[in-house]
Amino acid sequence: MLLLFLQFLSAHTTIKVPTVFFYSSTRMILAAITTLLFTILIGPRFINKLYRLKTGQSIRVEDCPMLAELHQKKKETPTMGGILILVSMVFALLLWMDLHSSFTLILFIATVWLGTLGGIDDYLKMKHKNSKGLRARKKFGLQLLFAALLGLYLLWPGFSEGIHLGHWFAPPASKAGHQVLSTQATYSEYFFPFKKGALFTFAGWGLILGFFLTVVVVTGASNAVNLTDGLDGLASGTILLVALVLAVFAFLCNHIEMARYLNILYIEGSAEIAVYLCAIVGACLGFLWYNGYPAQVFMGDTGSLALGGILGTAAVLLRREFLLALVGGIFVIEALSVILQVLSYRYRNKKRIFRCAPLHHHFEFKGWPEPKVVLRFWIIGLILALFGLASLKFQ
Repeated sequence: MLLLFLQFLSAHTTIKVPTVFFYSSTRMILAAITTLLFTILIGPRFINKLYRLKTGQSIRVEDCPMLAELHQKKKETPTMGGILILVSMVFALLLWMDLHSSFTLILFIATVWLGTLGGIDDYLKMKHKNSKGLRARKKFGLQLLFAALLGLYLLWPGFSEGIHLGHWFAPPASKAGHQVLSTQATYSEYFFPFKKGALFTFAGWGLILGFFLTVVVVTGASNAVNLTDGLDGLASGTILLVALVLAVFAFLCNHIEMARYLNILYIEGSAEIAVYLCAIVGACLGFLWYNGYPAQVFMGDTGSLALGGILGTAAVLLRREFLLALVGGIFVIEALSVILQVLSYRYRNKKRIFRCAPLHHHFEFKGWPEPKVVLRFWIIGLILALFGLASLKFQ
């Protein structure tokens, strides 16, 4: 909205608007500052409102009876703090992003869709203290529906005609010159960290596999982040690192010369993805002000389902699904720990692999203080983020 207003002033009036405001790098910084200040300044009033509404988090103990004892003090801490994060992000979107971009629309829909889904789940848990919220099938089904629509949009011929991609290839040996940009690249190509060029390309009936990969990445990321959100500051700090890495890739993919130099896929307009990811970075950093140990508020499913889904959506739009698995390794490990625990309990005569799942609770039961668990998971997340950035050069 503000960007459109500045563009209007520049084009139709004599007012000289500094061109720096139109640079994607500037808008990335401004989006992060906007959400950071919004969450920090609005946070106290918002948290007090949640306290008055008695949105305290219920502690479920079916799988981990000792969990109630460890987290008893958190019982009255309000949840649904994800509303603050998402509102700040949408505010930054309206201010600093190109509202005509397909990427902007997709990310906005992802935010509203998954945020509303998580909000309904949190509300039902709050209203009925012993409730599990939305039925698992219904919640998972609505996540699948969004991911399926996104997959159809990107892979069905003609749907995404407004999105232009390209990749660089060397000219024939007999001809001198620089690498040439081909605009025939499509959303059927998939890339792997540390590997130059596409890992594989789907065509024809193979697009069905690409469709399922999109669905798995978006829904998997959404639920994996939701599982990670179990300790003070754990999810928000890890999301921050992953969003920052993806933002760097989105920024570089938007520039032809940088894409050529790094030999990565050129995606016209991907700067809008970078701006929104920076908004996530600022929002999570501001939220950590109140979510760090001891937490004054939790993001709840409202935040975790939406933020995870947005990261998955951004990775799909950037063709960096496998990069997300690398830099978001904490999310992958947390989700795998739950899957393995369930399978072991069901098929090994109720035997458990971990003392409690997800994995962060296992270390709590081993006697690690909560801040130590969170800090060490952050360190691992930072190392994985550095590996992700290193993949830009080592390929």
